[in-house]
Amino acid sequence: MFDKLEALVTRFEEIMNELGEAGAVQDPARFQKLMKEQSDLQPIVDAYKEYRRCQETVEDSLSMLEEEKDEEMRAMLKEELSDARERISSLEHELKLLLLPKDPNDEKNVIVEIRAGAGGDEAALFASDIYRMYVKYAENRGWRTELMSINENGLGGFKEATFLINGRGAYSRLKYESGVHRVQRVPETESGGRIHTSTCTVAIMPEAEEIDFHLDLNECRFDVFRASGNGGQCVNTTDSAVRLTHIPTGIVISCQDEKSQLKNKDKALKVLRSRLYELERQKQHDKEAEERRSQIGTGDRSEKIRTYNFPQGRVTDHRIKLTLHRIDSILNGDLDDIIDSLIAADQAAKLGQGEVA
Repeated sequence: MFDKLEALVTRFEEIMNELGEAGAVQDPARFQKLMKEQSDLQPIVDAYKEYRRCQETVEDSLSMLEEEKDEEMRAMLKEELSDARERISSLEHELKLLLLPKDPNDEKNVIVEIRAGAGGDEAALFASDIYRMYVKYAENRGWRTELMSINENGLGGFKEATFLINGRGAYSRLKYESGVHRVQRVPETESGGRIHTSTCTVAIMPEAEEIDFHLDLNECRFDVFRASGNGGQCVNTTDSAVRLTHIPTGIVISCQDEKSQLKNKDKALKVLRSRLYELERQKQHDKEAEERRSQIGTGDRSEKIRTYNFPQGRVTDHRIKLTLHRIDSILNGDLDDIIDSLIAADQAAKLGQGEVA
């Protein structure tokens, strides 16, 4: 690990020298790449430099203790020595986390797909609750959301909804949310007060750019139709809605939320590109050896990951056995405690599998 750290410090110094050259900004692409690499290395280098300073403190304190006779000075040196050793232990763990392999998609925006599952209208209402939960979470973090497509059930619920969350690091925070979300509550339409169980599925996909996945438009078919839904000048008057079919996979994307046919085409292509990119990532993931996989699921839509129990006011994440008794605040976007716990569990699993570089 320490050979790797020394090499990273050397590389960091090389980057700083290159950025300091007079002509560094003449090549914007190279300059941006160097700035990104410098930003990625900075926390590792800072932690390692502090680690080395603490080691020097330990060595100096031990050396001085051998010679020092004054009891008051010896007490101060022992305290300094204890603090430095404690900090070294903390920094060793921090450095191991910093050296874990980075997911290349962590900084990307995400496309979120939510679909009502078992439970009819109640499942659709729950899907709309989950949609609002993620929109609120995005707002809390200063991220922007953009609705791509929506299919409502007429009662305020969503049969399915697709939207973009635009914000740095969105995928790194939300990638653990893919899977089956389950709700247990008494529906408003239930006169007998019986608790029903309903589900919705969530898929989190990194937004794919052309550089990530080349989409052959010759394999796509566009159909246009008249938008339907609640009001608006363009509803049932112009062919602004778009249905995009990817012929090789049979994937169909429909977008009708924009008044412009061109904008709806752009949105449909963005969703399709991300879906195909996610399919390729999943194929690669499935090829990995079982022991190399993270123990925290990040992509299986069939995995039941979380239960929202209204009678008990609790939310339970089944993967890490975490239960929080504040369902209202969580559905209002207060997800950080859950997500932080998932990230910590994932990091611990990777450390246990020896994934540190």
